[in-house]
Amino acid sequence: MDIRYFGPTDGHDVVELVRVLRAIKEMKGPKLLHIHTVKGKGYAPAEENATVWHAPGKFDEDTGQRIDDKPATQCPPRFQDVFGETLLELAQQNPRIVGVTPAMPTGCSMNIMMHEMPERTFDVGIAEGHAVTFSGGMAKDGLLPFCNIYSSFMQRAYDNIIHDAAIMRLNMVLCLDRAGLVGEDGPTHHGAFDLAFLRPIPNLTIASPYDETELRRLMFTAQQKDMGTFVIRYPRGRGSVVDWRCPLEAVPVGKGRKLRDGDHVAVLSLGPIGTEVEKAINGLDDAMQQHVAHYDMRFLKPIDTTLLAEVAQRFTHVITVEDGVVSGGLGSAVLEFLADNAHTCHVRRIGIPDTFVEHGTVAQLREICHMDATSIQRTILDCL
Repeated sequence: MDIRYFGPTDGHDVVELVRVLRAIKEMKGPKLLHIHTVKGKGYAPAEENATVWHAPGKFDEDTGQRIDDKPATQCPPRFQDVFGETLLELAQQNPRIVGVTPAMPTGCSMNIMMHEMPERTFDVGIAEGHAVTFSGGMAKDGLLPFCNIYSSFMQRAYDNIIHDAAIMRLNMVLCLDRAGLVGEDGPTHHGAFDLAFLRPIPNLTIASPYDETELRRLMFTAQQKDMGTFVIRYPRGRGSVVDWRCPLEAVPVGKGRKLRDGDHVAVLSLGPIGTEVEKAINGLDDAMQQHVAHYDMRFLKPIDTTLLAEVAQRFTHVITVEDGVVSGGLGSAVLEFLADNAHTCHVRRIGIPDTFVEHGTVAQLREICHMDATSIQRTILDCL
């Protein structure tokens, strides 16, 4: 194939690396430069434990001690840890459950089950498409896979979801971690598109929990018999409930819930972004709050048409809020329902705009995208 190979070269020897790059850059034809590096090079704790230090958060550089803003007992847990603990709990009750992840056992906390049940957990490496197809194969043979893939990387398995899961209505659970804006990892890691690209696929159930307790209930629901291919998406980071170990019980599929009633504006949210809606409404004076209803949709597909019909009949103004691209997700689904049924509500959609969102904290990016509580409150006041 006439490919010229150079290396391996020490990637930490910058002077030598520059020399090699200069030497080969003018050569004609394809070239392959093999560079060897050590993950965490230059910081002893990271060199000794690369996995733990892949994304350490805040830490003291002298001691290596992690810095948390609050004691762990006062913090709501991370969604990934609730997933990991609940998966183990479900697997202990249901012998059909197995876990699959493409090289993210610690990132998604499947390592909790992997430690207790190594024979029932599978790390397939960085191969998202294979993870889905492999899960489909096990589902076809009677097992119940929980396949956990970061939302952004599930894009790599789109064909596999359609051909190796949805067409055959296979009973498996696709857990999309890091859904929505993820913060400093930037545009390659934001889970912006899953709602929009999964919604058109037949035979899928698509859900997003409002908080940690809802995540547990959705996971319990998804492992019930004959649920088909069930998608649960949730964000990076901590939720809002400290005491999250609620009883495991099923929720009705395709049904949302009313969090508060009002008489003029209905806000429909999907997933934990609903907590920003509650902050926005709580920031209004008491008289204004009486005019604003808030519905947690829970499911994008099947969407709760009974709830939407009630909203269309009672409210002239509807606001949809989602932690995903505004084109093709919850807002689009609501508009389609209203148009198909000849309703004439005024609809405002809040979500990620038609752009690749850059780096920043989640709070900063929500403000930029007008998805923060202040921006949502401003939209509510415009409608009022």
